[in-house]
Amino acid sequence: MGAATKTVQLLQGNAACARAALAAGCRFYAGYPISPSSEIAEVMARLLPPAGGKFIQMEDEIASLGAVIGASLAGVKGMTATSGPGFSLMQEHIGYACYAEVPCVIVNVMRGGPSTGLPTLPAQGDVMQARWGTHGDHPAIALCPSTPAEVYELTVLAFNLSERLRTPVILLMDEVVAHMYEKVDMRRLANLPVENRARPTCEPGKHAAFTPGADGVPVMAPFGDGYRYHVTGLAHDDRGYPTQDPKLVAATNRRLQEKTVRNREGLMRYELLDTEDAEVIVFAYGIVAAAARRAVREARKQGIRAGLFRPITLWPFPGEELAAACAGASRVIVAEMNLGQMSGEVQRVIGRSKDVESCLKADGEAISPEEILLAIEGKEVRHV
Repeated sequence: MGAATKTVQLLQGNAACARAALAAGCRFYAGYPISPSSEIAEVMARLLPPAGGKFIQMEDEIASLGAVIGASLAGVKGMTATSGPGFSLMQEHIGYACYAEVPCVIVNVMRGGPSTGLPTLPAQGDVMQARWGTHGDHPAIALCPSTPAEVYELTVLAFNLSERLRTPVILLMDEVVAHMYEKVDMRRLANLPVENRARPTCEPGKHAAFTPGADGVPVMAPFGDGYRYHVTGLAHDDRGYPTQDPKLVAATNRRLQEKTVRNREGLMRYELLDTEDAEVIVFAYGIVAAAARRAVREARKQGIRAGLFRPITLWPFPGEELAAACAGASRVIVAEMNLGQMSGEVQRVIGRSKDVESCLKADGEAISPEEILLAIEGKEVRHV
């Protein structure tokens, strides 16, 4: 019984996120309680101090991400978690972290909106905000789990990508995934690789804080270690000092975008189910993908050649992979808990030779397998 307790556990999505953050080396958490993400803060408040970390409840979400950015600049891995309204408040700081190249992880447990909306009910209405919420041209990495075990894996991956590429990484969960429980064999998750940011090997005074390495990413000196440099949200040179030189500004903006482009292979994750001979492909993510998986299997029993494409990496968008999966299909259905935010992106990728059909809900209820099956069968589905 004791061994089983240690290895096989009933894991909740939000708790999995907090525990994975600690396993990834997170030692600072700043946040503000907000449903349906609050359990992440609760677990971090309990587990961080014994691990030598710091937990602080801030006055709002703006201050929360500001504190995480400060901790990261000092050399500590940091994370915050929120939901829709708090995610909106964090957008300026997300842009700051992108431009100043500060590693951090932001968890957004999506709920019904807009505004205060439906605080305890699921939605997927923040997927475009995760890409374009902050102003200007900026890189974006967003990962979307569909089970508690995957929450754990992707939280560790989020920290690894953030450290590797010196950029904020967003973990997008919906309320169902955040609150569902799953029996998980922890032995499979115990040895996930953990990465740490590259640090300068030169002496203080010889370090240019924003000169990129061969991978396009500058090494990062923690504040307090003797390396002096400037951090700003203004356009800056390789020392961090503000500049309006068009060549320097253009080079920095291109380099920030290219960090995701040149590392695309390491970023891209997706799942295929029965797509090889599929006539109809369902595009679904998060908890909706679980319903789509069931619908695809039921359709197969009826002799309908259906398949599933599940993006795990939402941003950068897996366009090449989706286009390849849909090449032989005559129909593509996008199923999501919003009014069609990803439909336009899917249409852009597959071209105008096929129309994108939709199976949508934005009423606080999850999409059921039966509703997706109706869409696969070509029958009328309630659209809201």
